[in-house]
Amino acid sequence: MKIAPTRLANFQHQRRFLSAVTAVLTSSFISQLVWPFMGNQPAFAQTSAYCQLSPEQVNQKEDLRRAALSGKRESQQAYFAILNKHAREIAECRQKTWPETQAVWLRLYPCDVRPGELDRVLDKVVNKGYNQVYVEVFYDGQVLLPAADNPTVWPSVLRNRGYEKYDLLEKAIAKGKQRGLKVYAWLFTMNFGYSYAQRPDRQQTLAINGKNQTSLTVSEYAAINEDFGEVPGNQAFIDPYNPQARQDYTLLVNQIVKRKPQGMLFDYIRYLRGIGPASVATKVQDLWIYGPASQQVLLQRASNQQGRDLIQRYLTKGFINTTDVQALVKQYPTEREPLWQGRIPQAMSVATSPSRTQNAVSRTASTTPATNKPNPTTPTPKPTPTPTPRLPDTGILQKDLWKLSVAHAVQGILDFLGIAIQPAQRMGIPVGAVFFPTANQAINQGGYDSRLQPWDTFPAAIEFHAMSYGNCGDVSCIVPQVQRTLSLAPAGAKIIPAIAGDWGKPLKNRPSLEIQMAAIRSATPQINAVSHFAFGWQEPEDERARQTCRL
Repeated sequence: MKIAPTRLANFQHQRRFLSAVTAVLTSSFISQLVWPFMGNQPAFAQTSAYCQLSPEQVNQKEDLRRAALSGKRESQQAYFAILNKHAREIAECRQKTWPETQAVWLRLYPCDVRPGELDRVLDKVVNKGYNQVYVEVFYDGQVLLPAADNPTVWPSVLRNRGYEKYDLLEKAIAKGKQRGLKVYAWLFTMNFGYSYAQRPDRQQTLAINGKNQTSLTVSEYAAINEDFGEVPGNQAFIDPYNPQARQDYTLLVNQIVKRKPQGMLFDYIRYLRGIGPASVATKVQDLWIYGPASQQVLLQRASNQQGRDLIQRYLTKGFINTTDVQALVKQYPTEREPLWQGRIPQAMSVATSPSRTQNAVSRTASTTPATNKPNPTTPTPKPTPTPTPRLPDTGILQKDLWKLSVAHAVQGILDFLGIAIQPAQRMGIPVGAVFFPTANQAINQGGYDSRLQPWDTFPAAIEFHAMSYGNCGDVSCIVPQVQRTLSLAPAGAKIIPAIAGDWGKPLKNRPSLEIQMAAIRSATPQINAVSHFAFGWQEPEDERARQTCRL
C-alpha cells in the first residue's frame, strides 16, 4: 500500500485567510448587509426570508398533531394534509430562496419514542424552514439501532424494556420524508466511544501515541468538549489501520445503510486534539501511530532492511543518530542507504580517505619534472585502499523519517474514510465528511495540528461539511474558515458550511444565524447550502426535557 500524495508539506502555504474581508466585517457593516437582504425577499405562502412558517401556521399544525393522537381517522387525515401542504410550501420557498439547502443537526433520545413526540420534533424542524436534517446515529459509544436488531459491538441508544424492536432511526427517516425533509444519518467515525474502549477484546484497536497513552488517558481540547456537548473522557479514538476496528465499523455502517437514509455524514475523521502544547504534533511520539497494526504497516513501508531497522529505531527512541546509521551500514553492507516509500536515494559523493590523498602526493613527488621518470630513491607507493562511502546524512534521514511518520498517520485517516463510505456509495447514498477547516494546518517549523485532518485530500465526489465554528463575537473568524475551505477543497467539491448558533440572537460568543449566513452569502456567493449546529441550541429547554425524561 503506497502513500497517496498528500499536501502536508504545503500546509504552511495553505493558511491564507482573507484579512481584508475580515477587517470590513464589523457590526455596522453587518447591519447594513442583513436587513436589505431580508427585506428584498419575495413572499411565499406566509414563509419568512429563511422559509420559516408563520406562528399561525405553526399553531394550527400543532393543534392538528395533538388531535391526531386520539386515533380518529378524520383528525389524522387533517394532520397529514397540513404536513403535505407545509412540505410543498417549504420546497417552493427553498427553490427560490438562498440557501437552497438549509439543514440542522439533531440528536434523538429514548423519550422520542413517546406517542407523537418524534412528530413534534420534526414539525419544529420544518417550522424553522429546514429541508434537511442530520440525525445523529452513532455517538458517545452507542448506536441508534433497535436493541433486538443490533449486531454491532455498541449498545443501542434505546435500551428500555418493551422497546427492543422500536427502530427510532427508521421511523425518523420515514417521518422526515413525509414532511419533505431529507434525512441524513450522522455518525462518529474514528471516535468509537468509551463503551468500546472498555471491552477487553478491543484493547488492541485503540490508537496509541509514543508515550503509550490512549485518547482516554489524555485530555482533549476542553473548549471543544464544553462548547459542543461532547462528553469528556468519552473520546476513544481507534487505530485506523487496525483490521478489527475496520470490521466493526463496516458492520455498523451496513446496518445504517439498511435503513436507507438519504445521505450519510462521517464525523471525527481525525485524531484527538490535545491541550496546550499537545495540540501541535512536533515529534514522532506525539503521533497516534504506536498501535500494533499501525506500527506493522509503517514498518512495511520500508524498501530495504536498513530502512526497516531505522524506522524501528526512530519509533523506539524518537530520534536517530550517527551511531544508528553506522550500525545499519555495518549490518547490511550490501545496501547503499535506508529506503522507504516516497524516499528518493540521495546522491552521495565518495569520501576521500587520508591514505588515498597521501598516495597521490607520493606519486607526484616520486616523478621528476624533467624526465617524468620514477625517482629511483622513492619507494614504490602502496596500493590504494577501496574508498569508504560517505554515511547518509543523519539530519536528512531524521527529517525524512518525520515526514514519513506524519504521512503514515494521515494515510490511515484517508484509508479508514475510504472504507467507511463504501457501503453507502455502493447503494447510491450520498456521503459527506465533517471536518474543521483549520485542522489540516502546518504550524511553525515542522509541526502540525495534532488532529491531522487531511480534508483537502478527501475525495472530491463527497460533500464537504466544514464546521465553521469560530467564536470571536462576530463573523471575522467564521467567514475566513469558509473561504479557506473553498480555496483548498478539491475542484468541483460541494461545500456545505456548518455554522453554530441560534436564530435572532447571539449565542456563545457567536452572532445570530441570520448575520452569519448573510456574511457567508456576501463573501462566498457560490455557496448554496448551509447547515446549523444544532437543534438543541435553538431549543435548549426542549432538548433538556427530551434528554432527561423517563419512559
